[in-house]
Amino acid sequence: MNTYQNIQRKTQFEPNPNWIQIKTIDMHTGGEPLRVIVQGFPELKGNSVLDYRRYCKEYYDHLRTALMFEPRGHADMYGCILTPPNDKEGDFGVIFLHNEGYSTMCGHAIIALTTLAIEMKWVTVREGENEIKIDAPCGRINSYAQVKNDSIIGVRFHCVPSFVVGLDNSVEIPELGTITYDLAYGGAFYAYVDMDKHNFDFDLSKDYYQQLISTGMAIKKAVIQKNHEIVHPFEQDLSFLYGTIFTGKPQDEANDSRNVCIFADGEVDRCPTGSGVSGRMAIHNMRNQIGRGKNMNIESITDSVFIGSVIKEVDYGPFKAVIPQVEGTAHITGMHTFVLDPKDPMKNGFILR
Repeated sequence: MNTYQNIQRKTQFEPNPNWIQIKTIDMHTGGEPLRVIVQGFPELKGNSVLDYRRYCKEYYDHLRTALMFEPRGHADMYGCILTPPNDKEGDFGVIFLHNEGYSTMCGHAIIALTTLAIEMKWVTVREGENEIKIDAPCGRINSYAQVKNDSIIGVRFHCVPSFVVGLDNSVEIPELGTITYDLAYGGAFYAYVDMDKHNFDFDLSKDYYQQLISTGMAIKKAVIQKNHEIVHPFEQDLSFLYGTIFTGKPQDEANDSRNVCIFADGEVDRCPTGSGVSGRMAIHNMRNQIGRGKNMNIESITDSVFIGSVIKEVDYGPFKAVIPQVEGTAHITGMHTFVLDPKDPMKNGFILR
C-alpha cells in the first residue's frame, strides 16, 4: 500500500491528547462570518450573560484570539460562544467575539443562530412560526423563524429598545474637516454618517475598502474623545461606541439605502449590520421617515439586504425608544475541529491586515 492509499484509508483524525480541541459550526449572514463555538470551550462562571462575558474576557481571552485571529481566522472574523440563558424563560445565551474583544449585540449572529437552532433541531421545530429567546449582553432578543415543509423561509428578530442620543451632531477632524453624524443605539452605539452630507473622495463600494476603514476609525476615535453621551441608561458595560456606520444611496434601485459599518478594531461588516439597522429604525422614526408597518430595505457592501421596520414605540429610561424588527438570511458554511498545540508559538493567533 502506497502513501496515498494509506491517506485514503486513514480518514479518522487522532489528535494528540495534549492538544486543546474546540468544535465550531461556521456560518455567514449576508456574507458576514459567524464562528459558533459549540464544544470544547472551558466552562464560563457566572449567573448571567454579562457575567459569562466578563469571566471569558478575564480568563480565556487567548482562546478568543486563537479562534478569531490568523491562522484560524482573519482580521474581519466574527464568532460567538453559547451560554445558559439568564432565566428559565430563555432558550440560550450568547457572547459575541471579534478582533477587538466582545460586542454587546450582533444582529447577523442572531439571524444565524436562529437558523442554526432550527437546522440542528436544538429546539422543537414546528410548521409555521418558531420563536427563540436569546439572551445577548444587551438583553433578551426575541427571534422568529418561519418554517414551511421543514425548510426555513424567513428569519426576523425584535431587537432591544433602540433609541437616538443625538441628531446632526458634529465633530472636527483635522484630515476630514467637519463631520456631521447621528448617535444612536440598537443594542450597540454607533455614529451614523450620511454620505450625502459630506464630500468624501470614496463611495460605499468594495473598491474603497481601505478608505472606509481609515475614515470610519478616525470618526469613531474623534466621537469617543468628544462625546460624553455614550452612556447606556441601565448598564455601564454597554456604554461604549462600537463603530461608525456610513449610510448612502443604494446601488440596487429595489432597495432604500446602503449601510457600511466599520466596527471594533477596523472590521468591515459584510452584511447591513443588524444592530446598526436597529439604530437606524430609531433615527428614521424620530425623523418621521418610516411609518408603522413600513419596511426599509438596506443593502451592504456585498449587496446583501436586511429589511428593517418599527414594531412599536416604548419608553426606555430617559429615551423615547422603538422596538425594531430586522429580517435576513443565514447559511451554514462548515463544521470544524480546531486544535491548539501548546508547543505552537502562534497558538494564540496574530493579525496582519
